[in-house]
Amino acid sequence: MDETETAPSGEAVRWTWRPLLLAGLGLATGIVVHLILGRAQIYYNGLGVIRAGLTLGITLAAVLIGFTIERRLWWTALLFGGVMGIVGFLVTLGNGTPGGWGSVEGWRTMSLALAITIAAPLFQAARDEGALRPSYIGVHDHVWANVVLWCASWAFVGLVWLMAILLASLFHLIKIDFVQQLLAKDWFARAMTGLAFGAALGLLREHDAVVRTLQRVVAIVLAVLAPVLAIGLGLFLIALPFTGVQALWDATSETTPLLLACAAGALILANVVIGREDADERRNPLLRYSAMVLAAVILPLAVLAAVATGLRIGQYGYTPERLWGVVFVGVALCWGLIYFATLALRRLGWTRLVRPANLALASLVCALGFVLATPLISFNAISTADQVARLESGKIAPDKFDWPALAFEFGKPGREALARLKRSVNAAIRAKAAETEKAESPYTLELREQQKPFAGGYEVRPGGTALPDGLKTIVLRERACELDHLCRVYLHDAKTATVIDDGCAKLPPERQNDPTNKCAMRVHIYLLTADGWKDVDDLPDPTNPEVKESPRNMPADQERALLEREYAAITGNGVTVRKVEMRQVFIGDKPQGRPFK
Repeated sequence: MDETETAPSGEAVRWTWRPLLLAGLGLATGIVVHLILGRAQIYYNGLGVIRAGLTLGITLAAVLIGFTIERRLWWTALLFGGVMGIVGFLVTLGNGTPGGWGSVEGWRTMSLALAITIAAPLFQAARDEGALRPSYIGVHDHVWANVVLWCASWAFVGLVWLMAILLASLFHLIKIDFVQQLLAKDWFARAMTGLAFGAALGLLREHDAVVRTLQRVVAIVLAVLAPVLAIGLGLFLIALPFTGVQALWDATSETTPLLLACAAGALILANVVIGREDADERRNPLLRYSAMVLAAVILPLAVLAAVATGLRIGQYGYTPERLWGVVFVGVALCWGLIYFATLALRRLGWTRLVRPANLALASLVCALGFVLATPLISFNAISTADQVARLESGKIAPDKFDWPALAFEFGKPGREALARLKRSVNAAIRAKAAETEKAESPYTLELREQQKPFAGGYEVRPGGTALPDGLKTIVLRERACELDHLCRVYLHDAKTATVIDDGCAKLPPERQNDPTNKCAMRVHIYLLTADGWKDVDDLPDPTNPEVKESPRNMPADQERALLEREYAAITGNGVTVRKVEMRQVFIGDKPQGRPFK
């Protein structure tokens, strides 16, 4: 049989050798990756940057070749995959070993992945059309085909593994463990995964009708969700003037990601409805108007995310994560402005302007992704300069400064700044910088912070009663009360005490009973034994029953009322010891198990 054969009408020319070629490519990739990694994993700190870079580069090149190669101009796919693999290798060299990545390197790799995800369909459409400026239809088709192929290929890999595990378990029943032992080998697992992925990709690419059917199914399912998301986001924005936006600003660390995720969902679902051209656009009025609502809400969501990010930066300064947030917010604002403008200009005909705008914006995001994946723009340096300026100006006290981030998250600029701060004229800054530089990891600094002596105050009840030295010693040793919390000690008698670590005491009264505050409120009960004060939970044979916490799965108003009663008891005289009649099983004279009612 010839390598090519005529496909049915409407399908691309088939290449019968492609499934075998891609299966072989996947198998070879798995074996080569194993030879590079050995028994290590890609995230292992001791892997070495060269090995990590080679692993990423080779895998990236193989995947891109598999997705883009065609019988016609096959060499262009090899060139494209090879160039992208080299880029991935160089980005890894710049990032360092994956196990030692800070807060920037992972985002650089994600930025590269996003850029390549956009670049692949641009390349495929340009090659197929023989033009440097591909059509929106061509890019659109390749984007959705690649998404379907990626998901379906990994689903096939999962099924292959499930079948292998099932067969291994079956043979294990008859005492044949060869299959289980084989699956446990790294070389076999990597080779089988590569083979399964390549075979699935090759087979699916030879059946364009199947892929197009899957695309249509995915589009139908997503289109059904468009009205739901449109109504939800519309109601959310309508409700904001009545509920106020203060709650959004109070939770700025969560607000920006949520808002951007909603904007991205609105963008995707709106484009599912409008399709690749006018002929594909869904004519159902509910879907059409839902797409218009989704297009309209992207801008206000992006504006809210921008304000939230700005407030966070104003409060705490720049960090690499916040600067990445600024990038994402900027992209969302661009898309939101374009969509809002097209709606204002064309109304029902807005889709004719949006489609070419999508292509232009995607190309810009692709270029931006490649730039941000390189060290050309150093978010570490920007963040370091800003945070050090805040420290030296007195905006933030040395004991409140994020020293672990400077030492371990801001890369080389952070370490250089730390060395400079050791010579600061401010004694407190010098001391903290010297202490931080000695730490081997951020966990070392965290452990030191946890081991700081208790700096809060004691409130002993009954009033005027002295805190026994032995009880104070165990409270400090077991860290029953944290750092600067209020330590409430209730001495019920000479041998019984309740210690409550009150992290809510310093909050304003209106926030102390708020279920959403989640401030610390830990209770410890101590008994004086022959060996000194002991936590009842540590006694080998406790004589008091298990205490079950009050259920919290209740309406907010009931939970607030319960918290108010509990806190009133804690701050008043409501912490008491009561006698409880218990039962226990005895075998002869020896008690068995714990007491029970």
